[in-house]
Amino acid sequence: MLAGLLAVGLALGPVLSRWLAGAPRVQTGITIFTGVFVQAVPFLVLGVLISGAIAAFVSPEILRKLLPRNESAAVVVAGAAGVALPGCECGVVPVSRRLMDQGAPSAAAFAFLLSAPAVNPVVLVATAVAFPGQPGMVAGRFTGSLATAFVMGWLWARFGRPEWFSVQPRGHEHRAPGRSRWVIFSEAARHDFLQAAAFLVIGAAAAAALHVLVPAQWYRSLAGQPVLSVLVLALLAVVLALCSEADAFVASSMSSLPLLPRLVFLVVGPAVDVKLFAMQAGTFGRRFALRFAPATFVVAVVCGTVAGLIFLGGAR
Repeated sequence: MLAGLLAVGLALGPVLSRWLAGAPRVQTGITIFTGVFVQAVPFLVLGVLISGAIAAFVSPEILRKLLPRNESAAVVVAGAAGVALPGCECGVVPVSRRLMDQGAPSAAAFAFLLSAPAVNPVVLVATAVAFPGQPGMVAGRFTGSLATAFVMGWLWARFGRPEWFSVQPRGHEHRAPGRSRWVIFSEAARHDFLQAAAFLVIGAAAAAALHVLVPAQWYRSLAGQPVLSVLVLALLAVVLALCSEADAFVASSMSSLPLLPRLVFLVVGPAVDVKLFAMQAGTFGRRFALRFAPATFVVAVVCGTVAGLIFLGGAR
């Protein structure tokens, strides 16, 4: 497919060049799309390689054995484990289900579910590259996302109900008896790359469309309303459903908006979006997803906003 697209591009290159010469807005959109995509691809590749290695060499049993018996303490340990065990959302949902199936507290499994895609080194380095000279964005994203994982884990431990779960997990499973670790690694990395790259293309296209189609005065008016801008970007994160290893580059392209709503965008996206809602409904049951997703959205918005006020020095 890639070879075919390249061939079509080469064959139609002169025609496209003449057409683009008369369409400056399209040229701008293509430039923004290419910039976002090219910036994000190296970190996406690094992320899926690490994700594949985890699928091949790290089993959920290891994490389960490290969890304390106390459920509140287990939430903290599982949430912090996300720092060392990166992975995209598509891989973390079934891992969380496997942890529960093997006896881990559900609250701890959900803390890991929320922290792993959001606070791992790959995501934090990508955020630092997307926002050069803004260490507060990295610190705010780390703190806000980790706080979201902790709070949701503790809330589930207090208010969660087992009857909200379905009995049939439907996660994507890489491990199977008799398969070599290299096969597991290559399949997991390929699966995660194809899925994450697809969302990266959608996200880059969305960033380009936001620049080209949305009037500049809309951004300026939104920038002057901090509460509204936070809510709008939080909802945008839910709808776009970006890969956490690429969303920072999309957020950095929204340069007309203050840093605070863009930080909330980065905290909310890996915690709850339409893709994650569908995966959670399929893995844990629709009754669970209808309760967990809205609560996560509220907690993520609050934690992201508080982290931004602390590390960014206010609503800027």
